Amino acid sequence: MGAPHGHRLHFHTHSPVHAMAAHLKVLALVGFMLCVVLTPRTWLPAFAGYLAALLLVISVSGVPLRYVVPRMVVEVPFLAFAALMPFLSAGPRIEVLGVAMSRPGLEAGTALVIKGSLGVLASLTLAATTEPHELLSGLRRLRVPAALVDVMAFMLRYLDVVTDELRRMRIAVDSRGFSARSPRHWAVLATSLGALFVRSYERGERVHRAMLSRGYER
Repeated sequence: MGAPHGHRLHFHTHSPVHAMAAHLKVLALVGFMLCVVLTPRTWLPAFAGYLAALLLVISVSGVPLRYVVPRMVVEVPFLAFAALMPFLSAGPRIEVLGVAMSRPGLEAGTALVIKGSLGVLASLTLAATTEPHELLSGLRRLRVPAALVDVMAFMLRYLDVVTDELRRMRIAVDSRGFSARSPRHWAVLATSLGALFVRSYERGERVHRAMLSRGYER
């Protein structure tokens, strides 16, 4: 029960949150995100309430925090940008631990971290409690454009294929004793990523031609 199932982000267990209809969970996520985005950044108690509500949902879902929190690494680029805002923004300056920072930049960066983290945590909770095919069915039920849903379905279907291709390439590189330990090896890594892109693109073209030959028109 306590293991991923169907997709790397999904946590397979049985709970009221897992059993809820996918389209209702999508609507709940959209509504939650609208509340988070529209809340003024100075209303810190409101954000604490949002976090408490999220943690309650996660607790009811049976998904361990140790499963969700490590996957929040996807927001690292946004955190890095938020960390730079107090130094790059204009406006009145204040000192924090002896370092001069822009007050508007510090406030904006803090708001970005809080709102972004809440959004990522809520999205990961949805992914952990909803199978991909259920999510796609929910989007169709919400009348999301069919072409967009098809693109998402193909992306999910072939993501594992591309990941497996990358794994085989990595094994081939490791078997030749290669180890990227310095910037001198970045060219090799770039070449490998380029080869992966070409292989994935060619595979996509073959799949598309096969679909067209079977009457696919979108």
